[in-house]
Amino acid sequence: MHKKKIKKLYLQMREDMNKKWRRVLPFGELIVDRWEKAKYLGFGEKTSIYDSSVVMGDVQVGKDTWIGPFTLLDGTGGLTIGNHCSISSGVQIYTHDTVDKCVSGGRVETVYASVVIGDNCYIGPMTIISKGIEIGDCSIVGANSFVNRSYKDHVIIAGTPAKEIGKVKIDNDGKIHRIYYDKNDKGE
Repeated sequence: MHKKKIKKLYLQMREDMNKKWRRVLPFGELIVDRWEKAKYLGFGEKTSIYDSSVVMGDVQVGKDTWIGPFTLLDGTGGLTIGNHCSISSGVQIYTHDTVDKCVSGGRVETVYASVVIGDNCYIGPMTIISKGIEIGDCSIVGANSFVNRSYKDHVIIAGTPAKEIGKVKIDNDGKIHRIYYDKNDKGE
């Protein structure tokens, strides 16, 4: 009996969402308020996080940040994400690893190191950020990147492993320029 009621509710909610936004979402995303979830987690004002996102440990997120579906935010070693960021779908951010523990047969402990993502950053879909990384303000990380070293402000990075491929320049009037390096230019 309850299964039929839930299915009817789902079908109606799906139809409403599709009519209003032209989106079809999983059931959990239809019933969970992304902004309420962010508020529950203590994240900043106007921040949203999808229901399918996994949050562990000490995760701090600033205001007006969007955290997309199917993300993993591991704060077991401490994770800080700034204001006005976009953490795209499928992003995984780790603040620990068990590599040494595994290969040592358990004789070495799990290694923890915090991750800090500055303000005004865009982290592209399916990016993986490893423990101990800092990404500076106003930076862009390309899709499918593996970030295993830190970067300063205003950089464009991409690849596996990620490398700096450009700079973000912002004029005094707020106009944004993306400058990509030529493959022969090291960008130093």
